[in-house]
Amino acid sequence: MKIIDISQTLSNNTPVWPGDTPFSFKLNWTKEESGSVNVGTFTMSAHTGTHIDAPYHFSNDGSRVSQLPLNSYIGTALVVDVRSTSSISLQTISDIEFNKIEMILFKTNSWVDQTKFPESITFLEAEIAPFLKANGIRLVGVDVPSVDPLDSKTLDAHHALHKNDIAILEGLVLTDVQPGCYELIALPLKIEGADGCPVRAVLIER
Repeated sequence: MKIIDISQTLSNNTPVWPGDTPFSFKLNWTKEESGSVNVGTFTMSAHTGTHIDAPYHFSNDGSRVSQLPLNSYIGTALVVDVRSTSSISLQTISDIEFNKIEMILFKTNSWVDQTKFPESITFLEAEIAPFLKANGIRLVGVDVPSVDPLDSKTLDAHHALHKNDIAILEGLVLTDVQPGCYELIALPLKIEGADGCPVRAVLIER
């Protein structure tokens, strides 16, 4: 069994959405000060690095993170190379064999420098959501900060995926991951009221 970490490292240099809360970690107490332990604290946006979007993020009536079923974030995932397209449409995925997979992760490589927030990304066309549901997909993951264009205010892909009961996982690191089938685990923390949550996403190659 091989475990592949597909999560961004969180540090004080992690890029965030322009205007959002920067990630910050510091020690409040050192072992020398406390006499026994180092104790740190961090501040961050719920959408920092590799994270899931709860429906509440884009719908006031949507479920919060602590209400999401954990089985939405564990399952058989197919990593698909879509580096040749600027958006992911029905045509992009028409040749995919969906047999025995529950999740799909799109390797776009369009976030070239993950030390900086991107200016543009490969995004999902909303039309693919019902097609994915019809083929048994219950989670979509991307290696960019959003499934929608960065300047979108309507968030069509977010809403279409939610309407079709498909969970959203964003900010993956798939650069060195080969296309193919894996087991995905990307569990969110149990944060009451949250609209999103960073996760430690891993692929298991058996």
